[in-house]
Amino acid sequence: MKARKERLALLQKMHKQWPFFRTLLSNLDMVLAKSDLRIAARYVELVEDKKLGKKIFAAIQAEWVKTNEALNLITGEAQRLQSNPALARSIEHRFPYLDPLNHLQVELMRRYRLRREGDPQNARVQTGIHISINGVAAGLRNTG
Repeated sequence: MKARKERLALLQKMHKQWPFFRTLLSNLDMVLAKSDLRIAARYVELVEDKKLGKKIFAAIQAEWVKTNEALNLITGEAQRLQSNPALARSIEHRFPYLDPLNHLQVELMRRYRLRREGDPQNARVQTGIHISINGVAAGLRNTG
């Protein structure tokens, strides 16, 4: 238990004193704020092996929670982007536009997988997928 407290104290000290580490954690904070596990769960629906999909998603979800909790402990912030409320608002205001794009992307990917090779609609569906990818990346202001 003591070793864990010492490691946490060291990470907290690094966060306060080392600009590189503080920037790294700030970027992690932003990524966690932009992530939405409810949307991620929709993509799991596309996995053919349902048991495997649930297993992998459970691992991702558990790691997300651990990462979120660790970041809270190191930075002392109880919520994502607490130290940058303007960015938090900006990201929050994007979600109503991004959520439909994500849901559309899942549906387009589902349709693409159901079509036979050579189906003339495949090209249109694939174009829709690419447009939705670009739209989500632009909305998140990240490339992927």
